[in-house]
Amino acid sequence: MGGLGQSEPDPSDHPRRLSPKGNLLEAKYRASADKAKTLEKRSSVRSMQNTFAILGSGMQGTAAAYDLARFANPAQILVGDVDLTQAAKSADRVNKLVRREICVPYAVNALDPVALATFLEMVDIVISCVPYWMHPHIARVAIDTNTDMVDLGGNTEITLKTLAMDEEAKDAEITIVPDTGLAPGLVNSVGCYIIENLDEVDTVRLFCGVLPQNPQPPFNYKLTFNVEGLVTEYDFEAVVLRDGEVIKVPTLKELESIHIEQLGEMEAFVTSGGTSTAPFTFQGKVKNYEYKTIRFPGHCHLMSIFKDFGFWGEEKIDVKGTSVSPKEVFTTIFGPQLEKYVDEDQCIVRGIGIGRRGGSDVTVQVDIFDRQDRETGFTSMERLTGFSTSIIAQEAAAGNLEKGCLRYENAMSGKAFLSELQRRGIHIVVKETSSHKL
Repeated sequence: MGGLGQSEPDPSDHPRRLSPKGNLLEAKYRASADKAKTLEKRSSVRSMQNTFAILGSGMQGTAAAYDLARFANPAQILVGDVDLTQAAKSADRVNKLVRREICVPYAVNALDPVALATFLEMVDIVISCVPYWMHPHIARVAIDTNTDMVDLGGNTEITLKTLAMDEEAKDAEITIVPDTGLAPGLVNSVGCYIIENLDEVDTVRLFCGVLPQNPQPPFNYKLTFNVEGLVTEYDFEAVVLRDGEVIKVPTLKELESIHIEQLGEMEAFVTSGGTSTAPFTFQGKVKNYEYKTIRFPGHCHLMSIFKDFGFWGEEKIDVKGTSVSPKEVFTTIFGPQLEKYVDEDQCIVRGIGIGRRGGSDVTVQVDIFDRQDRETGFTSMERLTGFSTSIIAQEAAAGNLEKGCLRYENAMSGKAFLSELQRRGIHIVVKETSSHKL
């Protein structure tokens, strides 16, 4: 998993608003004497408000806000970002698409607990679309303000920090679900669907790839989220379940060919984060559970060069008297270069399950193929990430999920989740083959 070695900014290092109002807010949320009153207040108005918040108004956050506007019947959606101009741009886009003023932009620093608490006090639930390392800090304030929360996750060790707050979330009578995006997220709902449809499960193999429709060499790739997240997927270890044991395996390894009907022969290889906590949850029920990323052939080899030659190292080195980390240099150069490749995208998700039902050996295959929506302008990455997190958020806001910090795979059934995706026009194909066991 590897995230512990990464240097993360400490929110306590950031400037805070030292005002009488801020001090009163901190006292309110931190003092145990006021907790019961706060819980009573929240429970009495929660069902009537149906007010949502987006924290981080970039690509995925905007798509999530759009889905909430269409399907959640919200009273209001607060679109929060440290950059008010970006928040306003996101809110305006959604309002124009749905033809009503439902989104309101807010400037909020997610690393300022007082400012964040003020923001969360206005809503029932927040969808955190900020960089993955920030989620536990936001979860802490969500608990203090008795606000339900889901996040996009992306790093299993960081997710475990959020899940460790389970008892506190239960005491606050709220629901927190990490890792609710695409991978991790949607792909594990596909895994859940497969497991739900078999009596016994030997193997679940999950695949996902977001790709350009018109790939350009040498990388044949379009950057659809921040480059730091891409490097995290390629550089950290992956958590898998093999032969009943949870183990870590290196990324950019175990290369294989995979045939996709719409694209032909592709490649798949190990990346981190996609399985999230599922290997731990399904241990004892499933023998093998793993995830690989799909790319156009040749991509894995090129990215392995950067990894093997130390371009993603975090330890600082001296370059002509200047101290820099190779990873910072790489992301600063490589990210903007990848962003030059402008193209519509497409997304492939595949799940393969092998097991038994009744007296037969059964193989279940789930395929999702989605392309950028020209009508709304949302990319397939935005649709399958933003819509997915919105689905889980709506279930939490409706009170359909248990209280506490929930592992994603325990939050909502795979069948129910895929049904919600289909409501949004996402094409899903399920195939089964079986042979009678003698």
